[in-house]
Amino acid sequence: MPQRKQALTHVQNLSCQRGTRRAMGPLEPDRRIRSLSMGERQRVEILKLLYRRARVLIFDEPTRGIDVGAKAEIYELIGELVEQGVAVILISSELPELLGLADRVAVMHEGRLQGILPRSDATQERIMELALG
Repeated sequence: MPQRKQALTHVQNLSCQRGTRRAMGPLEPDRRIRSLSMGERQRVEILKLLYRRARVLIFDEPTRGIDVGAKAEIYELIGELVEQGVAVILISSELPELLGLADRVAVMHEGRLQGILPRSDATQERIMELALG
């Protein structure tokens, strides 16, 4: 039992440190996953990775199916992780999401890399040109 209590304390501390208490309130570690909203489930997945001290995170469509408030919180959390030196790979079909979060945008078309754009060159028009081949 002491390990569970220690793990719960660690998760609660991570939740507080990573901004996950702001918009949506605190996560309750004893709640069943199926009772959580999609935004809360996303936060749980991120906290699980942080609990394991992951240094590289891959987000595949991280805001699909969640509300605007949860999206803003996920964006803020990703920004905080990057500031703290965590490497983030973001896969998204949401152009505004990519343009708002990415330092570089790699564009694929039919399974092939079409180009890598630095933030300064990444526009919706340029990304779509590359994406359409």
